[in-house]
Amino acid sequence: MAGPYRFRPMTTDDLPLVKRWLALPHVREWWGDPAEQYALVSGDLDEPAMDQFIVTTTERDFGYIQCYDLTAWDSGFGRQPGGARGIDLFIGEPGMIELGHGAALIRSFVEERLAQGVPRILTDPSPANERAVRAYEKAGFRRTRMVETPDGPALLMVRDA
Repeated sequence: MAGPYRFRPMTTDDLPLVKRWLALPHVREWWGDPAEQYALVSGDLDEPAMDQFIVTTTERDFGYIQCYDLTAWDSGFGRQPGGARGIDLFIGEPGMIELGHGAALIRSFVEERLAQGVPRILTDPSPANERAVRAYEKAGFRRTRMVETPDGPALLMVRDA
């Protein structure tokens, strides 16, 4: 059974856990080099345009989600409404994959942000990451177009308020 979820702001105390998750094969497959990603994630802790969270259930911490101000990065997403945010995430704990948590946690997180007045949330999974694309679609995102990112081609997906 998926949910309920809490999105706890990430702190330096969470870095060893995130570092371990980034090295796992199912995360590395889509996030890339663990050392490079760890440097980026840990370096963003002090970035005001980036909000980072540890996804938890009543039983355990199991995932990571980042939500960022699109104007802080040249994301290649084109013109977006003021206040639009981008998200990226992964489920770190292998035992939590393929149980419905992906779509459910995305929906929960995004609905909180939309209720707070965020007009649009975007994400850009690899088109080859079928599990992620399905989870975003189940969470109400729609496919818009292919975009070119620093990590290669990506499928731009959007969820509006």
